[in-house]
Amino acid sequence: MQTEKITGIKSVDFKIKALGHGVVNWNGPTNLAQEDGRTVDNHTMPKLRGYTNLSGKVKDTGYKYRKEPTDIDFNKNPLYISQNCVRHHLFRDQAYDLHFAKDKNLEKVIGSITGLIRGYVVPSSQCKRTSPLLIEDFVDQLGNGNFEQFGQAGERDSSSFFSKTTFGDTEYLSYGSISIEQLQFISLDNKFDRAAMVIEKGQGENVAQLVQDFIKSLNPKLSPEARFHENYVRNGTIFEEGENGILLNQDAVNILVDTTIQKIKELSIRQAKSYMYVDKVEVDYNDSSKMMRIKRDPSQINPQPKSDYAIYFYAK
Repeated sequence: MQTEKITGIKSVDFKIKALGHGVVNWNGPTNLAQEDGRTVDNHTMPKLRGYTNLSGKVKDTGYKYRKEPTDIDFNKNPLYISQNCVRHHLFRDQAYDLHFAKDKNLEKVIGSITGLIRGYVVPSSQCKRTSPLLIEDFVDQLGNGNFEQFGQAGERDSSSFFSKTTFGDTEYLSYGSISIEQLQFISLDNKFDRAAMVIEKGQGENVAQLVQDFIKSLNPKLSPEARFHENYVRNGTIFEEGENGILLNQDAVNILVDTTIQKIKELSIRQAKSYMYVDKVEVDYNDSSKMMRIKRDPSQINPQPKSDYAIYFYAK
């Protein structure tokens, strides 16, 4: 049983600053009160952190009064872009590919950005790969929100008026992390309910070769390896029960980390009349046990790798 302490870079954490204008991630129509007290559904709201449309006043009947559209404090309820929206645009090239994935043709998915970074679940077979990439919501720091009233041409009754909470210039802050443990190992075994795909005898080496070729295509200068073994054991386990799987070497992990950071640096979202783009990314090759120290103590970060990536699994 190997029980040495796991050392090396355990995660690659990052801080993102993004700039933009307007709202790229709407929440849709929100039930609010007009000046005459009637509630209407013709106001469109962006996503605002912690916002509720209830004013806190309650009628004897139990009816909860709604807020008016102008009743928002953008410092307490900042605009944000949800991490789901960010992930969708980050992996936009393959956003719809998984509709065609069945349990038999999954080696193509594993040997792709979706399989290695984004993660996936195929409901028909329960095959899945947990994403090593964590990204927080992008939260606006400027609070340039305002209330806009619109009127449709033609009829001038109350139904032709609608309003929106809109935004001017935006500046977002977000944090994220790439887990080296989840990145470096691909399970091909249902033993622990985390098979990326179920393989037949003799298929493991082919899948590993496919993964290796894909990673090599991202950076031909390095020597990535993806090795298949029938019993990869997690360091520190008692019974040394392992699983079929593929383990990536240092170069392979390095290429995937660099590719992910590069994708984040190049991220931009354009929706209707609004946009957002990433302006700056600070990286921490985190070899400590403090997750996301870049958030709490930026003076301790390693902008360059100071050691190898931690290795969590061994072949037994």
